[in-house]
Amino acid sequence: MNRNELRENGIGHTSSVFGRVHLGYVVIETEKFSDWIRFGRDAIGMHLDSLDADTIRFRLDDHECRFLLRRGPAEDVVAVGWQLDDHVTFDRIVSRVRSHGVLLREGTPEEAALRGVARLTRFPGPKGLTQEIFTKANVAAAPLDIRTSGFVTGEGGMGHIAITSNKPQQVRGYYNTVFDARLTDYIDETISGLKLKIRFLRVNERHHSVAIAALQQLPVDPIRTRVQHLNIQVAALDDMTTSYLRVGDLGFDMALAVGQHTNDRELSYYARTPSGFEWEVGWNPVVVDENTWEPTTHKGISTWGHKPVGQTVVDKLGQFKLAAQSLRRSEDVVPALAGPGIPDD
Repeated sequence: MNRNELRENGIGHTSSVFGRVHLGYVVIETEKFSDWIRFGRDAIGMHLDSLDADTIRFRLDDHECRFLLRRGPAEDVVAVGWQLDDHVTFDRIVSRVRSHGVLLREGTPEEAALRGVARLTRFPGPKGLTQEIFTKANVAAAPLDIRTSGFVTGEGGMGHIAITSNKPQQVRGYYNTVFDARLTDYIDETISGLKLKIRFLRVNERHHSVAIAALQQLPVDPIRTRVQHLNIQVAALDDMTTSYLRVGDLGFDMALAVGQHTNDRELSYYARTPSGFEWEVGWNPVVVDENTWEPTTHKGISTWGHKPVGQTVVDKLGQFKLAAQSLRRSEDVVPALAGPGIPDD
């Protein structure tokens, strides 16, 4: 079979998979199950399924699993699951990863069942975040029990992940190689005198599924966890504001108060999860029109709001300490898939 035939049959790794990839689920490792149940079910308002003493799941919609929490010491996100539209797309991505010499591991039936998916395969990703791909999500039998009018998933996937990196161009190169991610825009921001650049990548109509933040001209990472925050989108403004109140009423820390972002125009707040990373609940971000969208650079993260809540000098010093410690460790960006990286436009 020649290269043109490979492309026509969806097997060649040169064909784009953009638009056929959707953020499907997230795997979190934690020992703080009781706190996470209060946070996820009672504060954020997600559906809870307790499978056993070491495993719980949260649902946003009819999928059996959107967040899988398993017992362990990491207190962090350990894997990200991407739903693919079909087996052709699945095979195409597997071929890409394998052609770059990166090993893949097929998920066991038990692992797939925990995630509520079919045809599960995983491979290494930036910052130790395992990337998992699957073709179909199981539909839950039990009715959805949530404390909002609904969550927005669908074609845009279930939200986004945001990470900090001292190798942002390589991380961007990774997601371009694997998922044909496109640059949506940049944000330049100055926080406490430090210049921050954030790159926003999309794999479908959602404004971004991956955000990559980096301190300009400083090879440090001030965040302990693999992810800086996770995002989910609610269906109505009241859903966002009432969950904001529940977070405070239940005694969970708020990282950033309600505000609106400059680039995707989403109204949101950021709560601090029991594991330490942040959780953004947002409403009404823009949907990208591929025919008209042009990447731009925005000055500042927010047009209004998003003010830090309860942050002390001690907190700031702790961040600087983490940044200094990051100089002593090497950040893994999976060089075989990241390549030389993508220079900023």
